[in-house]
Formats: sequence, structure tokens, C-alpha cells
Amino acid sequence: MKRLVLALAMLISACARPASPGVTELTYATPYSPNHPFSKADQAWMGFVEQRSHGRIRIRPSWSGALLSSDMSMEELRHGVADVGLITPIYARGGTHLLRIQTGFYSGADSVESQVALYRCIAAAEPEIGRELQGLKVLAVQGGSLAGIVTTNRQVRSLADLRGLRLRAPTELLTVLESLGADPVNMPMADVYSSMAKGVIDGVIAPGDTFKALHFAEVARYYNTLAVPRGAYPARAMGVARWNSLTDEERAILTEAQPVWEAALAREIRVALDKGMEEARARHVVISGVSPSEQARFDALYLRDSEANARALARFGLDGMRAFRTARAAVRGRDRIECGGKS
Repeated sequence: MKRLVLALAMLISACARPASPGVTELTYATPYSPNHPFSKADQAWMGFVEQRSHGRIRIRPSWSGALLSSDMSMEELRHGVADVGLITPIYARGGTHLLRIQTGFYSGADSVESQVALYRCIAAAEPEIGRELQGLKVLAVQGGSLAGIVTTNRQVRSLADLRGLRLRAPTELLTVLESLGADPVNMPMADVYSSMAKGVIDGVIAPGDTFKALHFAEVARYYNTLAVPRGAYPARAMGVARWNSLTDEERAILTEAQPVWEAALAREIRVALDKGMEEARARHVVISGVSPSEQARFDALYLRDSEANARALARFGLDGMRAFRTARAAVRGRDRIECGGKS
């Protein structure tokens, strides 16, 4: 409640300083600092929008969680706490059952671009995605680097070493890790550093970029490069009411900016991965992998549990298997995605 009151106070304060005549000012809110890789991509989008509009659209950023929260950002955008913001449907408090589970359908989509393409296949075939995003206009979809296993004090050399480890993991991996004897928990990434430092968790399923971007190299000693599939999801959005208040020309510019934003995110994700692994090596993080047979075993478990999670959506009245089948049919090979048989 205090966060919402503060956010509304800041919004009212902003409204008291109107933009120059002929200029539309949009507030952009994110939980990340200006130097985070995601924020660098956000800044590339801001630059494009302002240049493409010849200064008629101005973006005013709010960094480091000053306006939006991690778990309520979708609802906050719907209510106009900010005009545009970073959203994480996988952490939303209810109402995003399919958006959460579909991120586990991405085995075989190894690049950011293929992940985004696969999300669009699923969203186009599954009306429930649109219902879960009601009240929001999606401005960018985001994928990510394949994750590995970051641990503080226990090295993982094989899947058997996961037994007993308390690991932060995304929703789609919880049952996979449980079947391997781990104790998985789901929490916002912003809470992981302190939880590892305090010994609350033993590690996290995360890509190598987090060693620098989230400073995990300061608290982790080990990294296993087990290739954990990564799903895509709508990650930047605007409230529909605010979207509808814009002119046709302004909406056209923001639509044109979507592939620019997504390309910037993909670029920054790759740069961040390289920097993160450099940081890990510089801080003497021990890096290891698993055997091909162990990787194949994990992949089989991942797909088995993805299907089980899809079936389990029936308890919410959702046909998760339709989305699962759409995803598996679209993956024609490593990074080759075809929606409905068409590339």
C-alpha cells in the first residue's frame, strides 16, 4: 500500500509539470537501474522514439523500482501508475496462468530471436494469452540466454548433485527440479542476491550474464553450464487506456519501435552474457558442465514436465495442451520456428 501511495504521489507530481506544447510525455518505469543491460535496451528504444517523432514524443524514465513493483506491474500499468513499463507476467499475482506455464514450452528455441518467434506462434494460436493481457498493449517481447546453475558453496557436476539444493527457479522448472531431488523456490530475481548472501538459498537457475548484471559473482563460487531452456514473454507494455489516448501517428511510431526494442534487448542480452562470463572467470568462479547423456536426460525431463504442467492448467479451465502442441509443432529444429507450418 505504501508503494502504491508513493507511486501515485509521484504520478500526480509529474502531471503537475506538463510537457511543452505539442509534446507528448510518456513515463517509463522499470525495477532496474539505468546501467542494467535491460535498461540499456530501454534507452535505445527511448532514443528511437524521440528521434523518429522529431521530439514530439518524450520519454521520462523512472529507474530502480521507484514506480512499478515486480509482482504487480501489470495491474499498476492498467491503472496508469506509469504510462509504459517493464512487466514480468511470470511473477504476477494471479491471472497469468498460461503466460507463466508457456515459458516452459521452449525446448529447441535456443536464441532470443527464436524464443520471441515461438512466443508469437503460441500467442497467435491461443486466445487465452490475449485475455491474460487484457488492459495492456504489449510493446516488446523478450527472450533470454539459456540458463545454467549458479551455486554458492556446493558444486554441481551432475544431476545427482542437485539433490538437497534450495534453488531459485522459474515456475516452469519447479517440478523438474523437484523430481531431481532439489528444493526449488520461486522469487523475483531482485531478491536472489541477498538470499544467496544470507544462505537462504543455495543458488539460482540463471544465465551467465547475472554474474555481472546482478553481481552474482560476488556471492557465488560455482557455475554449471547445463543448458536450461528459456522461454519468452511480453516484457514491456502500456496501459490500453493510455494507448488509446495517443494519436494515430503516435501509435504508429510506437508500433514501428517494437522490433527496434526487441532487437536492442537481444543485442544487450548477448553482450551481457559475454561480460558476465568474463566477470565469473575474473572472480575465479569454477565453471563446469554435464555429460551429453546427462543433458539428454534433463531435456527429456523438461519436456515431460512441460506437458504435465500444460495438462494441469485444466484445473483453471484452460486448455494448456493446445498451447503445448502449438509450441512443439512450431519447433522444427534447433532455432527453426514455423507457425502453423509457415515460417
